[in-house]
Amino acid sequence: MSKTRSAETVCIQGGWQPKNGEPRVLPIYQSTTFKYETSDQMGRLFDLEESGYFYTRLANPTNDAVAAKICELEGGTAAMLTSSGQAANLFAVLNICSEGDHIVCSSSIYGGTFNLFTVTIKRFGIEVTLVDQDAPDDEISKAFRENTKAVFAETIANPALSVLDIEKFAALAHEHGVPLIVDNTFATPINCRPFEWGADIITHSTTKYMDGHALTVGGCVVDSGNFDWTAHADKFPGLTTPDDPITASFIRRSLERPHT
Repeated sequence: MSKTRSAETVCIQGGWQPKNGEPRVLPIYQSTTFKYETSDQMGRLFDLEESGYFYTRLANPTNDAVAAKICELEGGTAAMLTSSGQAANLFAVLNICSEGDHIVCSSSIYGGTFNLFTVTIKRFGIEVTLVDQDAPDDEISKAFRENTKAVFAETIANPALSVLDIEKFAALAHEHGVPLIVDNTFATPINCRPFEWGADIITHSTTKYMDGHALTVGGCVVDSGNFDWTAHADKFPGLTTPDDPITASFIRRSLERPHT
């Protein structure tokens, strides 16, 4: 949330800043792809040498505007929309964890998320230890392992309505060198902004209160930008070391190749 704009203003104006002659209301860009005049420019987009849109699965102007609005409301540095709240939780964990890793999770979470963590990601080789979020610090600390990569909890549990001590969980997570992921669906940034209490990553099911009219399923992941991944580089190689070369150069060559 901007220091110079109220939450009410950000809800309406955030994420979309039309330029001269552009529509005042955010358009819905219903296009899978975007047109460019040359394959060279497309190549630069694929190589991440230039900003722009080329495929809606990766980025879309409407989605980016909504993500920017949620990011500003939460006080984050970047955000990404997903197809659902469960997708947001899954991506938040899989971006950090891989086979052989472990997370600590409050037992007071939504049933679907409980199933996601105890059944689905277990098939990925990622283990979870559930803890009583109201237990003493030393008892919760026993759940951490050498391969623990994250802590997960909900601001207000659905449907138990238990309220998380965010500062307590953030301190425990940081003591063990891992980020705290908080699902802020129930509270929304209007009632609570977990980054201000030490959380590192926020997820949302935008299907609930952010939608408000039961029309659209969606989710969002917001990064605070505060967790120092490089300070724990050996624990998070996926975020601190270069990716293997992928298909960008191949795609660029394909674009430049004449087709018959």
